[in-house]
Amino acid sequence: MGFALSQRSLSRLEGVDERLVVVVKDAIDVTSVDFGVMEGLRSIETQRRYVKAGKSQTFNSKHLEGKAVDLVAYIDGAVSWELNVYDEIADAIKAVAIEKQTPIRWGAAWTIPNICEWPTSMEQAMNTYIHTRVSAGVRPFIDAPHFELVD
Repeated sequence: MGFALSQRSLSRLEGVDERLVVVVKDAIDVTSVDFGVMEGLRSIETQRRYVKAGKSQTFNSKHLEGKAVDLVAYIDGAVSWELNVYDEIADAIKAVAIEKQTPIRWGAAWTIPNICEWPTSMEQAMNTYIHTRVSAGVRPFIDAPHFELVD
């Protein structure tokens, strides 16, 4: 598609596990939606702020280990938070993760332990997660920009 990570995005990958860096760098070449890196390695102070603000639900974040990234979608050069563009990015992440044999969990499909093993689209993975949570009477926590390594 002709997308490339900016220098700012590349700098935000510093300290991130090399397996995840490779997946992100290769996914930009196959994605149908442009994206950048919002955040990679995170300090405990930042994590505390995010939990307090409701942006995160755990103090055990993979960001603290450099094993997670948050990506941001761009449509016509502008930031987009529309869920449908994030499942497109997730499809690209999945394709590269399969190729690189790198297990990944996606923040819009928490109940899917490894998106590489999901048989269909990431949109369907997200919808399955939402249905599972709603059926259990629990509100889904959709963090579509979030991708993390599975240990």
